[in-house]
Amino acid sequence: MWDKPDILNGVANAFFAAAFLLVAYATVHYAMRLPGFPLREVRIMNELRHVTSEQIEVIVARELQGNFFTVDLERARSGFEKLPWARSVNVRRQWPDRIEVALEEHVPLGRWGSAALVDTYGDLFAAAYDGRLPSFVGPPGSAKEIAIQYGYFQRSLGAIGLTPVQVQVSARRAWQVRLASGITLELGRESIEARLDRFIAVYPRTVGRLQRRLTYVDLRYPNGFAVGIPELAHEQADKPRIDKTTRKPARATG
Repeated sequence: MWDKPDILNGVANAFFAAAFLLVAYATVHYAMRLPGFPLREVRIMNELRHVTSEQIEVIVARELQGNFFTVDLERARSGFEKLPWARSVNVRRQWPDRIEVALEEHVPLGRWGSAALVDTYGDLFAAAYDGRLPSFVGPPGSAKEIAIQYGYFQRSLGAIGLTPVQVQVSARRAWQVRLASGITLELGRESIEARLDRFIAVYPRTVGRLQRRLTYVDLRYPNGFAVGIPELAHEQADKPRIDKTTRKPARATG
């Protein structure tokens, strides 16, 4: 080997290159930690409706430690994702002294039980919200399906001036929609969209003309629907009873 200058020169060059890389790495690593690269700004790229400036300040003070180069972006992203209203978060450096945070908030669509909300993607999340939202009721894992169907119910019923305030699906996949007027639409398990479309088509000349309070409309019939009118039940109960029993005249004795 010692009598082969080409090999010796190659080995020497490799050592020199490795030493140069180590020195360069150490120099850059040292320079990155100097106070000459301070982090001066954290910019939120989205308009926020629910996440407060106080919550942002807490995350920045707790998770964004170091200068422009040493700040841990993954740690910062994880900190922002823990906010109740945060749906997705992306954090990046912007030369020379800024961190940009793209924070997408959940958009509430409905309530799931008493402790959770459903967003427009059908995802569940836990956050405080005092606005008015429809109620979604169903077995575990059905929130996304209910959110999709609610959008259809809302658009379709809105065309005739009706507003759904609760959408429920049972474990047997039977659908029920309660309206702001107090009426419950029984849609059943099959052809729910076709049944609702049929109801909407005839609503103006049928149910829409009734001057009675309705409790339900059962749309599970193949060629029509049934309605619940509690006043009729009371009227039937208030009518005098007619006894149609035929009595034979008493036979005289004596």
